[in-house]
Amino acid sequence: MKYPIGIQSFNLIREGGYAYVDKTDLVYRLVTEGRIYFLSRPRRFGKSLLLSTLKYYFLGRKDLFKGLAIDELETEWLEYPVFHFSFASSNYTQPGTLDTVINKQLSDYEKVYGRDPELHDYALRLKDLVRAAHEKTGRRAVVLIDEYDKPMLDVLELDYHVTDSTGNRVSLEDYNRNVLKGFYGVFKDADEDLQFVFLTGVTKFSQVSVFSGFNQPDDISLQRRYEALCGITKEELLTVFDSSIKELSEDLGISTEETVARLTKKYDGYHFGAKMIDIFNPFSILNCLNTFEFRDFWFSSGTPGYLMRLLARNDEHINELVGRYYDATQFVDYKANSEQPLPMIYQSGYLTIKDFDMKWNTYLLDFPNEEVRTGFITMIASGYFKQEVTSKSWIIDVSHALRKGDTEKVENYMTSLLSSVSYRMQRKENPMECERYFQYTFYLIIQMIGFYNATVEKETSEGRIDCVIECPEYVYVIEFKLDGSAEEALQQIETKGYAQPYAADPRQVIAIGINFSSEKGTIDGFELRKVEQ
Repeated sequence: MKYPIGIQSFNLIREGGYAYVDKTDLVYRLVTEGRIYFLSRPRRFGKSLLLSTLKYYFLGRKDLFKGLAIDELETEWLEYPVFHFSFASSNYTQPGTLDTVINKQLSDYEKVYGRDPELHDYALRLKDLVRAAHEKTGRRAVVLIDEYDKPMLDVLELDYHVTDSTGNRVSLEDYNRNVLKGFYGVFKDADEDLQFVFLTGVTKFSQVSVFSGFNQPDDISLQRRYEALCGITKEELLTVFDSSIKELSEDLGISTEETVARLTKKYDGYHFGAKMIDIFNPFSILNCLNTFEFRDFWFSSGTPGYLMRLLARNDEHINELVGRYYDATQFVDYKANSEQPLPMIYQSGYLTIKDFDMKWNTYLLDFPNEEVRTGFITMIASGYFKQEVTSKSWIIDVSHALRKGDTEKVENYMTSLLSSVSYRMQRKENPMECERYFQYTFYLIIQMIGFYNATVEKETSEGRIDCVIECPEYVYVIEFKLDGSAEEALQQIETKGYAQPYAADPRQVIAIGINFSSEKGTIDGFELRKVEQ
């Protein structure tokens, strides 16, 4: 099977015989039921391919859609003038880049439909273009805009400045936003000349009025009908890639069922609406099936700089954001400031919907899958612990020690890792703040060693276990204390019967009590006891 890795053009995929997941039934619904849309999805999730599909549909290329769902739905196949703008490929941290990109794309279309030399404003030029196209072809124009928000995201929270047309010194973020606001505002005045408008991006900047200049688009980002518009569903994976999964399972030497389970754990878990349709990351799935390797393809392809800047300036820790229910307005509508990172984390794909409470109309947010959880936690931990050795190396070392039951090495690795946290603890005079950093520290550690089945605050009939780590031959029941004693932690495990659920387990159960000293900034007590079964 040929995998369209790096190919975002619908015509190249169809003409080249590449694998294609048919979404054209949803495309037909879009074009027949509405006119102006906005869709938010994470990077590398198929937004560009969707726009390319729409482009060739409106160009009337019936030949490219032969055998697809829309082939039986569409009967006219009319050709419309299509204006396809993309902001995806450029870096907008340099002043003048946005102007160059817009001017170049407008100029290319003006070669076809003509240009009024007296018009210099981008919005007026675009308005004149769609009017001329309407007059020339007799059909209204289609405008498709890919990654509409990238010129703003590239400079978000950066202290870059530029001189605007009035001679005033403004931030590059404000400059780019104002240019785009004017450019997109043409859609309101040009309404009579427009057949269809579709914008895609990572975020929805509704709070900063980018869309205020034209009729509000139909935001389908969380609409039930379009949850599966981008990405790969479980059904699509098992049908379109059936032979590929069998090849992968044969290469791994495991059953197809186990292979699907591994793919699900690693790359599934995205949800984009209340129907909770499971969506696999298309970029990672294609690369995995192509290479026969379970790597962090999507995460390794690049972490957005804007997200790292927001996280660095925000006072909320990731453990305080995940695993909680939110009203949709708290994470869908985005307000660009460092005090509210949640919408950006969600819309960028690092958190996703994991449950929907219909009674309260709230959504549970958490990591979508193993790829994102391990990558995101490792990235955060690398900056938090300030280690010379990479966090991934630490994870490998401590995971091997846990697998072998070498608790002495586990203690040494944890002590070494925690030695760099002391300054964070010592500067917190407020005991509650010190406790907060302590909880965050051990949350990161537990999530980092989640290579095995690690459970945080596991519920029992007697209370909550701080952490349980299940390895092939060992089960570790761990209790943490801050400025207490390791013996006290061990006593709590015994008194509360935290190891009781594993009484019949054939694996060796080891109870571990760990005390952390806020004064020393590292482990100040590590005691273990093998539990008799």
